[in-house]
Amino acid sequence: MIIAIAGLTGSGKNTVGEFLAKELGVRMVCPTMKDLAKKEGVSLIEFQKMAQKDPNIDLKFDLLLKEECAKGDAVVTTWLGAWITKPDVAIFLNASDNTRAARIVGRDKMSLAIALKHVQERDSQNIKRYKKLYSIDITDTSIFDVVINSDKFTQAQVNELALACVKIKLNKKS
Repeated sequence: MIIAIAGLTGSGKNTVGEFLAKELGVRMVCPTMKDLAKKEGVSLIEFQKMAQKDPNIDLKFDLLLKEECAKGDAVVTTWLGAWITKPDVAIFLNASDNTRAARIVGRDKMSLAIALKHVQERDSQNIKRYKKLYSIDITDTSIFDVVINSDKFTQAQVNELALACVKIKLNKKS
């Protein structure tokens, strides 16, 4: 069973993914461009600019994702997980730019103004890059089983909604 959690920058993919992985007793697969940027010794935004020029960066990243998912049951929390892994359940997390920026402030220790700029810049870069490289529109949520607007719910409620979706979808398959 593969469960894909997707969403834009700061949408809560990893938070929900960690909850689901623990509740379901499965692995969490969450390679990130942040990790790769850190290994390269550059900022995330700079690494994304590198990826815009070199499609092999994304292709290698996505190959790693496929290899990890081939190992069995997992919750995948990457931008393209729902498109790349052919999941059994796909959940998209939505939130306003301001909500996502506020999360980034706490997570990455930056001002709200810088976090808002960061969210918008990353989203814009990723939307363009994935459209060009894969012809995937990551803002089109039509492939997802459910879209959860986390502006409307507490984190605990978002977690429970995601878990309920997984249980309903997997019960249908039985």
